[in-house]
Order: sequence, then C-alpha cells, then structure tokens
Amino acid sequence: MIHRFVFHNEELKAVDKVRWSPGQAGLICGWGLFTTVRIVRGEAFAYERHWRRLEKDAALTRLPLSYSSAKVRVQLQDVIRANKVQDGCARIYLVWNTVGFWKSEEKVPEVDLVITSADVPVYPDTLRVAVREHGRHAASPLAGVKTTSWLNSVWAVAEAQREGFDEVVLLNERGEVCECTAANIFAVKGDKVLTPPLNSGCLEGVTRGVLTEVAGEAGTSVVEQTLRLEDLYAAEEVFITSTNRNVIGIREIAGRKIGSGTTGEVTKRLDVAFDAFVEDYVERRMSANR
Repeated sequence: MIHRFVFHNEELKAVDKVRWSPGQAGLICGWGLFTTVRIVRGEAFAYERHWRRLEKDAALTRLPLSYSSAKVRVQLQDVIRANKVQDGCARIYLVWNTVGFWKSEEKVPEVDLVITSADVPVYPDTLRVAVREHGRHAASPLAGVKTTSWLNSVWAVAEAQREGFDEVVLLNERGEVCECTAANIFAVKGDKVLTPPLNSGCLEGVTRGVLTEVAGEAGTSVVEQTLRLEDLYAAEEVFITSTNRNVIGIREIAGRKIGSGTTGEVTKRLDVAFDAFVEDYVERRMSANR
C-alpha cells in the first residue's frame, strides 16, 4: 500500500488529490519508465545507479528526460520526509504524455514525474518458484528496459501465486533462464555464482550489480553464463536478488527441491556482504548530509 503523500510533477500532495487523465497517452498505452529504490534509515540506497538506468532506458525508448538527477533526488527526499519513511521503498515513474493518437487537448507536461513510497513487502525466508516458458523475449529491442507496461510480469506472478508459488522463473524464446518477474536469478556451483547474461533479456538489476562487486568479500565470484533449467536443478544453491528482497534463497523450483531445501551458505555470505555495502553507503550519505 503506497503512503499518503505523493510527488506529482512539481507538487507534493495527498494521494487523493493527484489527478491523472484518460487523455495522457503514455498512461493509457504504458509508454513510461520506473524504478524501485530501497529506503534505509531515511536514505535512498544506490539512487545514482537507479538514475543511470533510467537515463539509459529513456534514451533507448526516446522518452524525453528533462528532469535532473539532483532535482529528482531532492523531490524523492521530500516524499521520504513527508511519509516519515525510515525503512521502506519508493517508486519513481516517468510517463510520456504526448505519444500516440489517444491524447487530449489538456495542458499537461510532456513527461509526468510521479514519486511514491511504501512499506517493504513481507516475503518468506525461502521461495517456491514456478517456471514459465516464453516469459521474456530476448530479441526484443525493449528487453531489459523497465517500462510501466508491466502486465507480463504481474500476470505471470499472479498466475503462479494462484498455484501456491511465490515467484516465477521466466525462460526466453531460446529456452534459456532469464530472470524472475521482478528479480535476477543466480545459481551456485562450486566456488562460483552463475547468473544469466544481459543478452538473455534480463534486467540489469541494481542489486545484481552491487552483488557482483561485493562477491569477493563473501569468498566467491559472480560469472555471467547462459543457464538452462537443468543448471538450476543441479545447482547447490539458487537465489534471487531485487530491491525489495535483497538476497533470498529458493528452496524449490517447479516441485524440485534445490540443494538442501534451505538457504545455502554462499547465499547467506552474499546477503551479509550486501548488507554491509548498504550500511556503508547509508553511513556515507548521512555523514555528507550532517
């Protein structure tokens, strides 16, 4: 559930005072971008990385980006303060209003900026995941772009949850493991941690990138490698990463137990290393703001 105060374009206002219009074409057709940022002790963790990805995706989709990183960060902090968020998450949306035919004559910004915050969702200690073929299209020019056209993901996870699963491993058109609906996926084999390359169609996740950097502190390394389902089934451990879940183990895939069926030791060490990185980032931000 999102919190009461929302930033919409140039105003911070109560959510029930925010107005969208059927004439905003990007809203109707899903031509927009978003990112989810973790809030830790009132600080937006890894904001710079999230903004760089938004810039990259905006260039690829040709969405005009007139907002600056520094200004949006201030506006994000306004939302965090207004909603008194210490530990939670926030969403930054950019929606292109003037694309396509189904638009109105209303005066609206070329691109809407919306920032919301919420509590962190509650997840189990380990996950049961289903499998969906053709869940991602790696050959698409929009593969790996985090657009507001999110039906494919929310539908896939909703279908899986109807069957008692927590998430879904999405395969691409080549039958390769790509990612989950809102998380990157990793397999532990020996002294290495394997994860699908970006050409699988997966998102270049912020948590994925941080984990690659800190893996050495956990006594391992992350290697990009094409994976198939049999690689996951044979792995000693499988886990996923995302902004809201950090590092979380998978105990079962499509009815098959993975490893010991509990969170593995490598997964635990990586989680500790990631938490240490987050704490260091937050401490540095808080020191700079004193």
